Amino acid sequence: MRPAAAVPNVTGLTEGGQNLANTVATRLRTDIVSGRRPPGSKLSIDELKNDFGVSLSPVREALARLATEGFVVNEDKKGFRVAPVSRENCQEVARLQSTLEPMALRESIRLGDTAWEEGVVLTHHRLSRYERPERKEGRDVDEWEAHHRGFHLALISACNMPLLLLMCESLQHFSARYRRLFLAYQPFDHDVPNEHQNMVDAILDRNADVAAALLKEHIERTAQNILKALDAR
Repeated sequence: MRPAAAVPNVTGLTEGGQNLANTVATRLRTDIVSGRRPPGSKLSIDELKNDFGVSLSPVREALARLATEGFVVNEDKKGFRVAPVSRENCQEVARLQSTLEPMALRESIRLGDTAWEEGVVLTHHRLSRYERPERKEGRDVDEWEAHHRGFHLALISACNMPLLLLMCESLQHFSARYRRLFLAYQPFDHDVPNEHQNMVDAILDRNADVAAALLKEHIERTAQNILKALDAR
């Protein structure tokens, strides 16, 4: 078995060793995913320069990068805006996630070693402390989202497919954005903790078929909840 890739840091996004454009892109992406910068809102280069305390060049580079990723839209002479949300885009994200993440999980179960299993158990334990019957303060939601993303990435971290991991990580950001925008003020889904626990149990049993099916169902059910909330706007 191959050793697992390093379990993602879920305590926060670090800036050490990153250049300024990377730092700005990371912080701006986080603002967009969390909903602090709403869909369609204008992104003024001058304002961002002041917000982040950097020059114009890293801001422009960061915006261009996020436009390529799909989080920002360049409207030519009108400048940049936060990418809109739509039912079609949400469905596309869910279809890709429910295809790629189970594929990566199967490979992780096939290749992952004991250290990978321990990483899965550890990230699940951290997440479980935030699996509460209701959402309280925004800080709790931020921490739950960070640990939730870390857990999902830990599940697939041993797949030994770097490009697949990059795609799955990007899709995690997109799905988190929809979840934050449309489920943040809904009652906490009581089924989610059980779904996470069942996935861990199947992984520890090395049952790839069951684990992949549970992950696919988990992604699709979450997407259906988001779509219902989106349609009710």
